[in-house]
Amino acid sequence: EGRRAAAKRYDQWIPTSAVATPVEGAGRRHVYHVYAVRTPHRDDLQSFLQSRGIGTNIHYPIPVHLQKAFSELGGKVGDFPESEAACDQTLSVPMYPELSEKDQDTVVAALHEWAASGAEHETQRAAS
Repeated sequence: EGRRAAAKRYDQWIPTSAVATPVEGAGRRHVYHVYAVRTPHRDDLQSFLQSRGIGTNIHYPIPVHLQKAFSELGGKVGDFPESEAACDQTLSVPMYPELSEKDQDTVVAALHEWAASGAEHETQRAAS
């Protein structure tokens, strides 16, 4: 429940004009083990947040069809372009049950600053 409360705050505070945020499907209950935002400018955003002392992570850098464990299936770049794009564009911001509003405000303020920095950003909400 702590993660869900933190996710709700992010949902309300994050500038979705700059990054896509997770969407909880109708009739579904997201657990928010991570809170992943999506932008085609992921590496720029990650560097920006790191420069402000905000830790991030790229949890899923390689799509399943390109992972070594599945190489015998013959997957190649281009087979699943949406999965490949998601792996290239997704960044996890701080998320844990005890995440305070103050710490979240720091993350969100940095996201707003990055969004206002002049970089072009796409408006898009990510599917959960």
